[in-house]
Amino acid sequence: MANKATESFISINEQIEHAINDYALIEEGDRILAAVSGGKDSLTMLNFLCENQKRSHLKYNVVAIHIKTDFHCGACVHREILTEIFDKLKVKYAFKDIKVLDSKGKTNCFWCSWNRRKILFQTAKEMSCNKIAFGHHKDDIVETTLLNLFYNGEISGMKARQELFKGEIIIIRPLSYVSEDLIKRVAKERGFPEQLCQCPFGATSKRKLVKNILKQLESEFTQIDFKTNIFNGLAGLKENLCTT
Repeated sequence: MANKATESFISINEQIEHAINDYALIEEGDRILAAVSGGKDSLTMLNFLCENQKRSHLKYNVVAIHIKTDFHCGACVHREILTEIFDKLKVKYAFKDIKVLDSKGKTNCFWCSWNRRKILFQTAKEMSCNKIAFGHHKDDIVETTLLNLFYNGEISGMKARQELFKGEIIIIRPLSYVSEDLIKRVAKERGFPEQLCQCPFGATSKRKLVKNILKQLESEFTQIDFKTNIFNGLAGLKENLCTT
């Protein structure tokens, strides 16, 4: 992985630091469990968390975890690659294998996600981690908001910081201000693996549909930044809802 501080890398660092400061995502003495799928988003997040340790005035620790299910695509043979990345970053790590397929060899997004979260919470407790970091970015937040609106009839999305179990575990999303396009550029510059494990449901999922709708809007109305408008509108909407 290259270490050159490019314009893209500087920009993404600034955006992550803004999110951290705005939502107090990292605090003194934190022990953060970083959920690493092996894709560009989680590796970019982990790279930042580890490098930030060297220059931050806050003292915190990072532990990486990769969860592999028995429901996966043919590209899921990359534990050796991740081990090499973790060792180079000098971060402590753990690998977990879980089963999500039923007796007929089937599963669904809810059950898979639920089991992944369960393992994350258990591992956080085992490793005395008070925070779990996810690699969700601005595009993910916008898409989730539209998914909830279209399919559930509610306006809600992912939070940059979310306390669970009465504050025993705190979910943080350091990439909340970062666009997926910027992450792609940084991942390429840093030499992150281009093709690792992908969800077999990904090509036909509702999220993919919403992503395509946004792409079509952006291609037809290039002067409008739809994602940023939706993202910024969420903050104002929350404030309005709180005052009515």
